Amino acid sequence: MAARTRALETILVGKGLVDPAAVDALIETYETRVGPRNGARVVAKAWMDPSFAQWLRSDATAAIASLGYSGRQGEHMRALFNGDGVHNLVVCTLCSCYPWSVLGLPPVWYKSPPYRSRAVIDPRRVLGEFGVVLPAETRIEVWDSTAELRYLVIPQRPPNTDDLDEEQLAALVTRDSMIGTGFPRARP
Repeated sequence: MAARTRALETILVGKGLVDPAAVDALIETYETRVGPRNGARVVAKAWMDPSFAQWLRSDATAAIASLGYSGRQGEHMRALFNGDGVHNLVVCTLCSCYPWSVLGLPPVWYKSPPYRSRAVIDPRRVLGEFGVVLPAETRIEVWDSTAELRYLVIPQRPPNTDDLDEEQLAALVTRDSMIGTGFPRARP
């Protein structure tokens, strides 16, 4: 795939259809300004700051925007908090609505028809396929993302991380944990 992308870029630049500076700017945007690192920072701040977590619960759009992450399919957000007895899972059954400003580009599997249908029909089995095995008594709530409202899962904070700062905590947060198809990394 990388070789195909480079070949396509070479052809488009060579024919004068694409400005190389524009390609570089686009790549830089998705590598540094848009993506799962942004969402990880939101999660880490929520873990560290109870007042920010409460703000996320009541107005996720404003709370996330206060950190500079808004727009590009993240205009209307809702934060979903995992906790004892409840695990949240996000899917878009109609297409692939996804909060780019905090999660970056959607993974291929998120857009696939099998994920989109099976996540609603049998979420526990789908989560198991991702390695997320939950106790039988844990309620799984499936949230259908739309063009009007997108979701960010706030996973449970890993144990034994009370001494970590926000940057160290953010390094534990994975894109999949913010969709609900994964857990944060354990403390190294």
